[in-house]
Amino acid sequence: MREIERLLAAKEIVVTCGAGGVGKTTTAAALGSMAAVHLGGKVLVLTVDPARRLATAMGLESFGNVETQVSPEAFAEIGVEPRGELWAAMLDTKASWDDLVRRHAPDAKTRDAILANPLYQNITGKFVQSHDYIAMERLYELHTSGTYDLIIVDTPPTRHAIDFLEAPERMADFFSSKFLRLLIAPYKSRFVNFASRPFYSVADRILGSAFLQDIAEFFILFQSMYDGFVERARAVERVLEDRRTAFVVVSTLEAAPVDEAEFFIEALSAKKLHLGALVLNKVLPDYLCDDDAAKVARRLCHDAATAAAALPKTVGPPDEVERVLGELGESFLNFQVVAKREAEQRAELAVKPDIVVSVPYQDRDIYDLSGLLAVGEILWA
Repeated sequence: MREIERLLAAKEIVVTCGAGGVGKTTTAAALGSMAAVHLGGKVLVLTVDPARRLATAMGLESFGNVETQVSPEAFAEIGVEPRGELWAAMLDTKASWDDLVRRHAPDAKTRDAILANPLYQNITGKFVQSHDYIAMERLYELHTSGTYDLIIVDTPPTRHAIDFLEAPERMADFFSSKFLRLLIAPYKSRFVNFASRPFYSVADRILGSAFLQDIAEFFILFQSMYDGFVERARAVERVLEDRRTAFVVVSTLEAAPVDEAEFFIEALSAKKLHLGALVLNKVLPDYLCDDDAAKVARRLCHDAATAAAALPKTVGPPDEVERVLGELGESFLNFQVVAKREAEQRAELAVKPDIVVSVPYQDRDIYDLSGLLAVGEILWA
């Protein structure tokens, strides 16, 4: 069994992360497609970073918070018969928050009051950690349901992915913070001590007492679910730390993405989370480092005339053939410099990950299922 195949076979959650524009979504979808084809079972690709191109690549007209299966016919059209099922979902923040409230509100009255609060939609969509927290909540819900044998998560770009990992703890801290207690205190009790009056007086003038009261009411209602938040935060942390979860860092070998990848690798190490693999996309092919090919290229640079003379006259005018061969040799040597630099970078990055996989530049954009499986074959090999 090959390395990536072994990793996916042993895990229940695989979290892909990395900078924007490095092929992270494509990698997640390719891993999911290959797992469904070769390993069997039910495989879900969950995108937290809204990427509708994933739906197109998987042959889906659209998809959202509810998981959608990639039809067996889509595989049959490209001559593939998967052993398992491939599913996809894209996080819908508002719908997920509504589901969370319905599941964890202490009673129907509190549930209805939260959902009817005039600030609920705005706050759940915009306040700090809302999207990241609900993403972790959704992942936890899907995993504990036992519906899927493997869940592959496509996260937002790297530094936001760190927020994604820390969101449960930060959310719990926020609901127990001194600022929140200060904000809602006057609405829990009619008594406000003298020291705090200036704060509320200024806030009322700037924001309006009705606005403050709506905010306070919302958070008072939400605090009724505080114990649930803390409990789930701890449970999510345990899932991420579990041996059944692995992280795959995706990067190119450009300077900025490499910095992001190194940052995330260090963050995973500090949190004692399992770095399963490093995927390096858009790398130059290995043959550019071949010594024999480099010798030929140097001969073309120094004596393209001899090589041109050895070719049939039908190839073209000798002077033009000589010029093209000389440029070809020069171009190869220039690319070889970059390829050797990339090889050194790969060696430096390969110190910590269990697995390092390089994916060369593709001849075409990846926009369909056959393209995903082609990338998957490279990852598998």
